[in-house]
Amino acid sequence: MAYWLAKDRTGQDSDFIQRFDPRFWTVDFPRPMMASITGTGPTTLRVECEFLHHDALAGLIWDSEDTLDHPLLAYDTNRDYAHTSLTFRWRSAGVLPLDAVHGPTLTIEGRDAGGASRTWYVRLWNYASGAPDDAVVSLDFSQLREGWQADGAVVHPSDIDRLFISLVPPAYDPANGALLTSRANGWVELFDIASDGAHAMLPIGDVMLPPHDIGMATAYDDAYNQTPARLLRNTLQLGYRGEIIHYVGMSHFFRLEPAADGTLLVERNGLLCGPAETWHRAFFEEALAMDYQVIASISFEIFAEHCPPDWMQRAHDGSPALTGWVPPSSLISPANNAAKNFVRGAAARFGLLQEQAGMDVVMQVGEPWWWIQPDTGAPCIYDDAARSVFSNAAPPITDMRGPITAAQLVVLDEAAKSLGFAANSVRNRVRQQSGSDAKCYLLAFTPTIFDADMPEADRLNLPSQWAHPQYDRLQLEDYDWLTLGAEALRRKTYTEVDQRLGYPLGQQDYMAGFVLDPADAELFWARIDAGLDEAAARGVPRRFVWALPQVCRDGYVRLPPQETPMQAFDDVLYPLALGRDAGVSPEFSTSIALTASGHERRNSQWSDARLNYDVGPGIRSHSELGVLLEFFRARRGPARGFRLADPYDFSSNGLTGTPTASDQLIGVGDGLAATYHLSKSYGSGDEPQQRTITRPRADSILVSVAGEVTNDWTLEDGGRIIFIDAPPDGAEVRAGFYFDVPVRFAEDRLDITGATFAAGEAPSVPLIEVKEET
Repeated sequence: MAYWLAKDRTGQDSDFIQRFDPRFWTVDFPRPMMASITGTGPTTLRVECEFLHHDALAGLIWDSEDTLDHPLLAYDTNRDYAHTSLTFRWRSAGVLPLDAVHGPTLTIEGRDAGGASRTWYVRLWNYASGAPDDAVVSLDFSQLREGWQADGAVVHPSDIDRLFISLVPPAYDPANGALLTSRANGWVELFDIASDGAHAMLPIGDVMLPPHDIGMATAYDDAYNQTPARLLRNTLQLGYRGEIIHYVGMSHFFRLEPAADGTLLVERNGLLCGPAETWHRAFFEEALAMDYQVIASISFEIFAEHCPPDWMQRAHDGSPALTGWVPPSSLISPANNAAKNFVRGAAARFGLLQEQAGMDVVMQVGEPWWWIQPDTGAPCIYDDAARSVFSNAAPPITDMRGPITAAQLVVLDEAAKSLGFAANSVRNRVRQQSGSDAKCYLLAFTPTIFDADMPEADRLNLPSQWAHPQYDRLQLEDYDWLTLGAEALRRKTYTEVDQRLGYPLGQQDYMAGFVLDPADAELFWARIDAGLDEAAARGVPRRFVWALPQVCRDGYVRLPPQETPMQAFDDVLYPLALGRDAGVSPEFSTSIALTASGHERRNSQWSDARLNYDVGPGIRSHSELGVLLEFFRARRGPARGFRLADPYDFSSNGLTGTPTASDQLIGVGDGLAATYHLSKSYGSGDEPQQRTITRPRADSILVSVAGEVTNDWTLEDGGRIIFIDAPPDGAEVRAGFYFDVPVRFAEDRLDITGATFAAGEAPSVPLIEVKEET
């Protein structure tokens, strides 16, 4: 499939938006407080905050540069606010009012008239009319001044990067980092947002790609600061339809409560914090209005700072299961009843929000696994809950890469059962609450489950309790291997998962992604896009790209499928033997330019020759002439291709020799790739002419890797050799084979007369080689 990494708009459709459009504001804050922003109308937005500390502060933000939307959908950068105004009606509760000390302040970040970086602090109350919690605010950027009474420096309005309106709790104290006596929830609404003046409108990208066959994946931890409308606009206009996989995250959705020592830990029953609940309610409602079905994904992972210590998976030495994120998250134990209760409760609440929005309840249990420490290989199956049930039945497993005793294998089996039942209990809770119509999917990350250095990792992390039909759909992702190019591992794992869990391809989904580092965009997106196509070729009906933030950052555009006309080909051999007088003509295309001095400049336009044949001289009798006429009509003249046995060149060994497994070098292994195309080289030296072989004779193929003959491969269409295990890095991959040439009749008409044939004149039957896609 064709794709594109768009850097910016170059003539694509655009439109205009009013500056300060509610959809494009953001909210941000330092953890552990929480806030969210939603658009409640064409000119209205709402911010909800959940404050936990005296010094907690959230910001409602307008950026002059759009760094969040896709390059084809972003609004234009304009830092000039001179002679531009912003007005809105302010309503609030649970935050300091407009007239208070430390009340809502407009922080303006930019540069002064001399180009030096500068920040101005503008008290909104000085530009408000009405009550402190219900007022109309009018800001003329060319007339703004800082100061308690607007008696300070004049704001330079022509070079502004960002506007930031501060929101703080009623008990705000910037010098006090202590917890509030109780959680404080507040909100702010901006109504009738309007801009006027010289720069009141902004150009914005407005492409609308035709729908394609790929779904989108999002994550709340990546999008908590944006409006749902902004995410859905990008998803819709980039052509994604149908279902959206939405990972609810591991750090922003849950409510926090103080432990006895003051540590903030997740609420144990899976309650959502108010801002996250409001955001997701809006997300589900707006998605449904756009005909999307959201798949809400929940995992056994929690931001480590807020995870109860006894919930954490732990290795034999007591070290917790911590991911590589900075700061880290922790995997919670499938053996811990309180931890499972948290996941079940949160899943049920998200399902309830889907119900309330009028949407079908569809949940995904995302990547449940026992963590294995990447540095030491130690499995984290030794938390207290796990030890009390199964882990202490054998000496501790300290390294999954080393030998494992029979008794330890029993422990792995029991841990796998615990994992299987834990994930299934989430499914059961969702169905118990929302009814049997609720759908539950399972997402498995195969590079972790099938780590080649840990042969028993799959025993631990792919329990039989997940086998079909336990879940409505099985969803697989393997982005570590996909972006690495580990084709053989991916193919082998698909077969293994199919055998172990038994989900028909019609009940499987595939997630392709992701690009963590933008420096890898060019290479990784090519592999991701190809992975989506490969999944379709395997028969996987539903595929998703992970994830929207990287799609927007890198400008990935999945172009709609093109109708590629099939080149009809009948896999049959030309039925007549070619006589000694049959003609063959290899043809190249070369442009030759003659310079004024008489020298030539030659440019070879084809990398391989195209063959022309005349097989008429091989016809020896009237019966053979009848065979030819029947074959010509069956092929509808040149409409359908067929095989031809070239009598002059049909073997990998020289032209006509008996094939051996070392005849032709078809590639060099890299330890990752599985696919190698049959080819034949002509000539010696550094640049022999390469001929791609698309119609080998399957029963003649011999293959060797590093000089050793192997049968560890299959033949696929187009002359592709697919290895079960990737050839080692640096190993020569060679093959020997007989082959035919794909050809067609060159003309719509076949001229044969009985008189000339009876007189011994051979008819002319021209054929031309068909160049096939590989």
